[in-house]
Amino acid sequence: MVKNVILVVIGLFMVVSCKNEKAKNNEKATEVEEIAYISFGDKITDDNVITKEQMAEKYKDLKEGDTVNVKFASKINEVCKAKGCWMNLDLGEETTAFVKFKDYGFFMPLNADGREVIVNGKAFVKTTPIEELRHFAEDAGKSEEEIAAITEPKYTLSFEADGVLMKK
Repeated sequence: MVKNVILVVIGLFMVVSCKNEKAKNNEKATEVEEIAYISFGDKITDDNVITKEQMAEKYKDLKEGDTVNVKFASKINEVCKAKGCWMNLDLGEETTAFVKFKDYGFFMPLNADGREVIVNGKAFVKTTPIEELRHFAEDAGKSEEEIAAITEPKYTLSFEADGVLMKK
């Protein structure tokens, strides 16, 4: 009888110990998965985010005048070097999305090139006039020759962001 009681107590001790160890392991996993962001513009979350490749597919279906509300993750290829008032995001296969910020309400750090971001807002396509293209080239610090070489309007994959999360 005493032997059975000892076995039951040892068994209960083992069950309780295993549960506590499992809970500690789950806490550690959660801490590792948490990603720290710097927020710009409206407060947004990192849930329901599509990939840059999925975003590139959405752009293929858009015509001028269409918009789609979306949140996607990508890498910053280039930020405006004058104010941080626009950025180009990588969509893969040498394609980029040109991002401006809603109501000129916030800017990105000038040194944010190469950083991972999540943008929330409206995707659309438009034909960008020559003068606007030259202005953006000037903002990007392009040479006089590069700016003068812009002689045709460009079909642009555009995005108006109301909020941005940038990985720390």
